[in-house]
Amino acid sequence: MRPEVRAFVADGALPPDSDEDEEELDRRVQQLEAISRPVNADEARALADCFGPDDCYGVAWTLLHLIETGPNPVLTTKPDPDSNEWQHRLWLRAVNAGLLPADLTS
Repeated sequence: MRPEVRAFVADGALPPDSDEDEEELDRRVQQLEAISRPVNADEARALADCFGPDDCYGVAWTLLHLIETGPNPVLTTKPDPDSNEWQHRLWLRAVNAGLLPADLTS
């Protein structure tokens, strides 16, 4: 795994929108921007665990698109019902793209 990805993953989940720390948000955005595309499969799987509880002022979409530059599907089993909404979104996008059979969604 490349150092840029390791650094992002080591800092954990994206902060929630309610977190008013602009410096932290800017730092996480800079970390994401430092990761060159495409990511490899291991990096994509590690990054998929970095979603926070909401869209983090749109940064979660950047993370999702970065993950999708790697080999897909990232998730090969349907997320548990209580999993993060972004995990479900990754799963459904893979199904909608025809990368996973639709019958796995039930």
